[in-house]
Amino acid sequence: MDHVALKEPRPLDGIKVIEMAGLAPSPYCGMLLADFGAQVVVVDRISGKGPEIPNIMNRNPFHRGKRFIKIDLKNPRGAKVVKDMIKEYDVLIEPYRPGVMEKLGLGPEVALEINPSLIYARLTGWGQTGPYAKMAGHDINYIALSGALSLFRRKGEKPLAPCNVLGDFAGGGLLCAFGVLLALLERGKTGKGQVIDAAMLDGATSLITFLFSMWAHGLMSLDIGTNMLDSGAPYYETYETADGKFLAVGAIEERFYQELLRIMGIDPSSLPEQNNTQAWPEIKARFAQVFKTKTRDEWMALFEGTDACVAPVLDLAEAAQHPHNKHRHLFLEHKDMIQPRPVPCLSRTPGKAGQIPDMERSCAPEILKELGYSREAAETLINSKIIA
Repeated sequence: MDHVALKEPRPLDGIKVIEMAGLAPSPYCGMLLADFGAQVVVVDRISGKGPEIPNIMNRNPFHRGKRFIKIDLKNPRGAKVVKDMIKEYDVLIEPYRPGVMEKLGLGPEVALEINPSLIYARLTGWGQTGPYAKMAGHDINYIALSGALSLFRRKGEKPLAPCNVLGDFAGGGLLCAFGVLLALLERGKTGKGQVIDAAMLDGATSLITFLFSMWAHGLMSLDIGTNMLDSGAPYYETYETADGKFLAVGAIEERFYQELLRIMGIDPSSLPEQNNTQAWPEIKARFAQVFKTKTRDEWMALFEGTDACVAPVLDLAEAAQHPHNKHRHLFLEHKDMIQPRPVPCLSRTPGKAGQIPDMERSCAPEILKELGYSREAAETLINSKIIA
């Protein structure tokens, strides 16, 4: 279904955001804000080494509800357009290495002098300070330094990065959006803006707080792959079924574990005690053997509606079609593409997924008009190729 006009009130209605063009984390951050009402304008570079948005991104859900303008940021007249935006906008998100915005004359000191109430969010991998601050990197590097990557492996195997979910999106874009909301909330009390140093390294580290606690209390060891939550326990594991698909089992508590055994048809007396860690490999082998006797869907016909803590491992296509996800309207279809809907669910002012804009159409004239530029001044900037 195509998206409809957005008329319902949303929490960030009236908040205007400048999103300096970047890849993955910062567009996700901007999408989260746009989903809940913020007016987001992406400022992309016309030239240089920046990540110009290609036309193939016409189906990118990160772009939903946003407008785009391409500016020659190295030209003083182009930088002035951004400064004029800063005067009128509430938030600026930038994903560049430390010092890049300063070289463009658009650093936080300049921006906050122009608009003291501006929220200036700096989203990077390593953070604004420290020995690694100006080094290149990607999600896998940031979560490696945080300690998180070491946790994603089976015993005796090398670490396996969970795609780029933990650093780029959870530790980066999501926590940056959280920082923006905190700063907006505080600004409502003081009227003052501030600078946010949102590092994917910091965010990934925060996300594993629980595991640091488990380790500190002796509830897990650094022999990864032998602990309750890292594939060591037979009752917190994935298992292959007869059709080559998989089930996810999470029956930690004793009553859930007993329900799991009942449905699997295993007599508890035929197994070692649930938390006999020395026997875990034996129990796991037994579980693997039993789960191979039925298909995934045959097992789920038995497990659904019970407290055995078992769910099917779905691929992306299956996830959009699962009855529970369809009941919650968890996915949207737009431009022949499945995309997750805005979350979390708010009862009175829910988020709405805006249209994914046509990247061939320039929003520059309307954005310049909103900033007070005359038609002639806007045409001069466009004809001079300062604005695309």
